[in-house]
Amino acid sequence: MKLLTFKRNGDLKLGCLVEGDILDLNRAFEKHLGDAFAGIEIPFHLDMLSLLDLGKTGLEEAKRASKQVETLRKEGGAKELYNEGVLLKDGDVKIVAPIPRPRKNIMCLGLNYSEHIQEGRKARGEPQAPLPVDPIFFTKAPTSVIGPSDDILYPRATTRLDYEVELAFVLGKKGKYIARDKAYEYIVGYTVFNDVTARDLQRKHSQWFRGKSLDTFAPMGPYLVTSDEVADPMDLELELKVNGESRQKANTGDMIFKIPEIVEVLSSGMTLEQGDIVATGTPSGVGSARGPEGLLKPGDLVEAWIEGIGKLRNKVVAEQ
Repeated sequence: MKLLTFKRNGDLKLGCLVEGDILDLNRAFEKHLGDAFAGIEIPFHLDMLSLLDLGKTGLEEAKRASKQVETLRKEGGAKELYNEGVLLKDGDVKIVAPIPRPRKNIMCLGLNYSEHIQEGRKARGEPQAPLPVDPIFFTKAPTSVIGPSDDILYPRATTRLDYEVELAFVLGKKGKYIARDKAYEYIVGYTVFNDVTARDLQRKHSQWFRGKSLDTFAPMGPYLVTSDEVADPMDLELELKVNGESRQKANTGDMIFKIPEIVEVLSSGMTLEQGDIVATGTPSGVGSARGPEGLLKPGDLVEAWIEGIGKLRNKVVAEQ
């Protein structure tokens, strides 16, 4: 499934993609599309996080509702579904980040592609050095999240704005001390992530948090693609373009630390919970490695794409 969060008439709603249209899952459940929720009143309005809190049951009900809608459409019931607000046209809503406000900081990996490490050292005039032995982690504030078509603000606080396309995964259940061979059992799905960065602030402060966490610095989406639809997350093409020019192009298989190891290390002594977001690092081709002309400026269009997951299209605008 391609799960999503969308805005309609000012309200945020939970949905999934069905043959190019958007299924409002709460409306579907109200109409008893799905089995476990049929005949009972849903005691709350489901959003992405509360759906994930339901665990396997929630995902199974969303899938059943989606399948029933597909069947009803084939049987000629599409008009009724549209009239009842169960199905919506993509152009009638605005898709926002799958998890618009995470419960806690987004966990991110730094320096997880070898060519990205070397391009950074070369840009700084430093000699090449060995690759990291252990993963390098930092976090981004929940308030930095924006959707797949929202504007990236060029803040007054920086003069060096950069981009970083990344694959992010989302936890679907709670776990601690998760062995790497069990890691994928805890991942509910994947999304496209752009780790927007203020390079001057990143270098000014000993920790990366501030340079990574300004408002609008975490575009993500457009969907949370469930794990069953991603055959191998360690073999996905990813690319980032600025104004149509390809800047980053790689495969997730180029990561130094693979997803199972990331989950194992993060969960060692720390409880991971459903809804936690982990961004896995960016490949070479970042703007700062190209010199000042490679950095973002107001008016730029940034497109971040990952095979089978989707695309972000964010315009850079000057903060007023």
